[in-house]
Formats: sequence, C-alpha cells, structure tokens
Amino acid sequence: SITRHYNFNVQMANVTRLCGTKGIVTVNGEYPGPALLAREGDRVVVRVTNRVAHNVTLHWHGIRQLRSGWADGPAYVTQCPIQTGQSYVYDFTVTGQRGTLWWHAHISWLRATVYGAIVILPKHGVPYPFPPPHEEVPVVLGEWWRADTEAVVRQALRTGGAPNISDAFTINGLPGPLYNCSAKDTFKLKVEPGKTYMLRLVNAALNDELFFSVANHTLTVVEVDAVYVKPFTVKTLIISPGQTTNVLLTAKPFYPKANFYMLAAPYSTIRPGTFDNTTVAGILEYQKPGSPSMSSFDKDLPLFKPVLPRFNDTGFVTNFTSKLRSLATPQYPAAVPRSVDKRFFFTVGLGTLPCPANTTCQGPTNKTQFAAAMNNVSLVLPSTALLQSHFTGVSRGVYGSNFPVTPLLKFNYTGAPPNNTNVAKGTKLLVLPFNASVELVMQDTSILGFESHPLHLHGFNFFVVGQGFGNYDAVNDPAKFNLVDPVERNTVGVPAGGWVAIRFLADNPGT
Repeated sequence: SITRHYNFNVQMANVTRLCGTKGIVTVNGEYPGPALLAREGDRVVVRVTNRVAHNVTLHWHGIRQLRSGWADGPAYVTQCPIQTGQSYVYDFTVTGQRGTLWWHAHISWLRATVYGAIVILPKHGVPYPFPPPHEEVPVVLGEWWRADTEAVVRQALRTGGAPNISDAFTINGLPGPLYNCSAKDTFKLKVEPGKTYMLRLVNAALNDELFFSVANHTLTVVEVDAVYVKPFTVKTLIISPGQTTNVLLTAKPFYPKANFYMLAAPYSTIRPGTFDNTTVAGILEYQKPGSPSMSSFDKDLPLFKPVLPRFNDTGFVTNFTSKLRSLATPQYPAAVPRSVDKRFFFTVGLGTLPCPANTTCQGPTNKTQFAAAMNNVSLVLPSTALLQSHFTGVSRGVYGSNFPVTPLLKFNYTGAPPNNTNVAKGTKLLVLPFNASVELVMQDTSILGFESHPLHLHGFNFFVVGQGFGNYDAVNDPAKFNLVDPVERNTVGVPAGGWVAIRFLADNPGT
C-alpha cells in the first residue's frame, strides 16, 4: 500500500454546452473533474483549496471512512464548509473496498458540475472474479442546466416550488448529437472487434434515475457500488443517482461496418410533476481493420439506436433490481446480519410547510411549499457541524438525539393522502450502539404523489434484504427477506409506492 496525494483546486471555468457558454464551478478547471485512482489498502490525501465565491465541501461517495468520519465531506454534518481562500485536507484509507465509486461536492447544488469518478483497483496480485477486460472506461452520467444551478436551487427555496428541471443529460460531461449544437460534444468509445471492455458507470445526475443501453450489444453486470455481484447479462440497465455499476461489454468478433448509440434517459413516476424527458447519446465505434487507431469517426456508416423502456416502466426497474445478488463466495462473502438488535421504520417522501407570513408560494398550493421529510421530520442544517459538536461535547442546542424510530402518526402510507400534509422541522439524530445490527425499512408515501427516492448511507455499506409495493407488512414481509446473498451497496432506490428493507452493522463510530 502507498499514500497517494492529490491537489484539488476548486475554481471557476467557462464551459460551452447547448449553444451557450457559462461559468461553472469545477475542480482543476475540468468538467467532469479528475478521476481519483487508488488501490485497495492505499491511503489517500486530497488537499482541497477553495478559489470560488461559494463555500465548498467534497464527499467521497461510498468510501467507508472507517474511523475517519471527518473526511467524509457533507457540509455541517462531518465538517464546516471550506470558505473562500481556505484549504482542507481529506485524509482516509481505502479499507476492504475495490471497484468504482465517485466524489462530488456536498453543499447546496454544487455537485451539478463538481464531480468525478473514483477507481479503486484490487490489491496487487488479486484478480477480478471475472475475465480481465482489455480496457476500463469511466462513463459518468450527469445533468446540465443552461442556468446557473445555484440560482435554480435558490429560486426553489425562495418560492417553495419544485426546482426547474435540467436541460440535458451528459456522458462524461458531453450532451451528444440529440441536443442542439451538441454533435461536436459527443462521447465516443472506440473498440476493437472481439475485445471486452469494462464500463465503470456512475450516475452523477442530481435527481434522475437513468436507463442505459448500447445498441445491438449486451451488458454483463459484475459489480455495483464497489461490491462484486453474481454476473448477469442485460440489454438495458437502470442506475439511480449516486449509484455505480460496472459492466462488461464484449465487442462483436468482426468489424460490423456500423456505429452504435449508447443512450441514457430518465425513469420517472412522479405525478403530477415534470422531469427532463430528454436522452443523452454517446457513440460506440469500431476500429476499422488496417486503419490507424486514432482515425476519425466515419459518419457514413449506419448508426443503430437501442430501444429504451418507457419513462415510467416500473416493471422493468423491479425486474432488473431483483437480479442483483451478492457474489457470496468464501473470498467475497455476504456478511448480512442474520439477527437484528435495532429495528427502524422510516417514511420517505414529500410534504409541505406553510409559506412565510404575508407571502405566497409555488408549492402544491399558493400557501404551502414543498418539503422533503423522513418520519415527518424535515432536516434543518445546523450552523455548527454535527460531528464537531458531538466530539467537543457541546451538542446542546445544535441537535437532538430524538429522531423518531417510527412515524409518530401512522396512516395508510400508499393510500389516499391525509388531509394535513404539513411536516415538522428539526435537527434530530438517531444514535446507534457500536456494533449493533440494524434493520431499516424505508417506505414511500403518497402524500404528494408516488416517487422513487434514492437513499445513500454515509460510512456504511448495507444489504438490500427485501423490497415490495404498497405498505410494508411487518408480520408477513420479513419471511420473504433474502438473508443468503442479498446485494450489498451504499445507495438504494426506495420503490415508487413501495418499500425497501436494508440491514447493516453499525461498526463505524462517528458516521
């Protein structure tokens, strides 16, 4: 193992997309930002210097941060933000992990442009549990707004309405030929006949789960969220914001005399509501026999396009996620907790808050504003970082340790919504005993319409032991849990109009 040093300068850069140029926040002037490469067991030291007018933090999404919670990055949770002109050193060790993760800004909406891949190679001499690919390629899916994204989120918070939707999706920062002025900004993957390529997929979009497919090619899923899975082959996959998926793509054995679109487009169930119903395209092109490897793209060849599922195809999503299983071998076991010390039930969804006095809003009514909540509590970020206040013993007045373990008011979560949609506000935490085995059921609600909600657990991986539609049945549903080879990950989508159950071991103090 070695120590790898990185210098990340957070700075403005002018970027042109969709016929227009705007200044965006970047790392080292790159969009997307630089990939962070490490090997399992390495220590990683990243000095982040803030050269923009916004406060900044960076989160290393999926890194366990074992006993290094202060390096995790969420603003006002594990650290106070890095102010303009200041630096902060993130210092952590990659322990027991290998695969694809990602990093991103973790304050306001800066992660719209401040993000990049994390590639963790296995220890020297340890092979992949599948045939080694010819080449590995990060494929980072993102979103692009013509407007300043900080202005977009400020307007939403001011009006109480939903944020304006994005104008495009991107592959490695490029929107591709299906958008205006964007044919020159197209991600192209050049392959050789017969060779196998590992695509390290990351969904860095802010709000959208995305279908992904490559025309006339299959994708073999071998890993999600930096955990190996039992390989399975699909034509199309679904990936939620924050998730990563490694797939093997084997090129056709002979030069096909054609090019192939790779497409990503959103899955959305929210009604009423709007979403960015556009499609980003990259192009898979084959090296022509006898031509130099850097030969230019041949636009005269036929260009095939995959057929993606309909935008609201929940059946496809359920079928895909049901295929995900841990490898569960002696070398890569599925250490799912068989017994449970602590059980929790969280409702997850949108509710409302009243407008400030003498104002109108753009929420569900002109007197209410949208508010996300869990167990009817909408988080209020403190002005002092939670971990700092806990560590220094001055948490009084910063947070309460009284987050409800179940909803205070039980109702038909997926039935007719209650008359009162208001939620409470607070800075409330749930305190876990060290090494407790935890089961958490997260239930979507119909209060303001069904929606799939991606949830990420900082500092831990968890096992997805069960999921279903309708209201969770605490008597009958646990009998169907998979406690043998459930998928292990760090980010999961709570199904629209349904629930998901996860288990994990609370073995990481301070996260």
